[in-house]
Amino acid sequence: MPAYSRDWGETGSCEVLAEGARSMMIEVEPAQATLGALLLFRMMPRAISKHVGILTGPDSFIHAYERLGVTEQPLTLAWRRRIAFAFLFPKR
Repeated sequence: MPAYSRDWGETGSCEVLAEGARSMMIEVEPAQATLGALLLFRMMPRAISKHVGILTGPDSFIHAYERLGVTEQPLTLAWRRRIAFAFLFPKR
């Protein structure tokens, strides 16, 4: 996938992460995501999705912050509202 800027508020019509995931994974509605699903978050309204997490439970996910590293956190309502896309890994 091509590089993208670190601007969380970047707007545009090209969803680089979603297009890349879509080419290799199975897209589902965010409400239909199951354990292990890849979640793409839109950090600001109308911005493109630039943050990634993995669903670890019905109410938890792992993701990474630049200065904090990888962490597992509750999938709160605030985080749920930011989910723009969800993808499942294909079975081998």
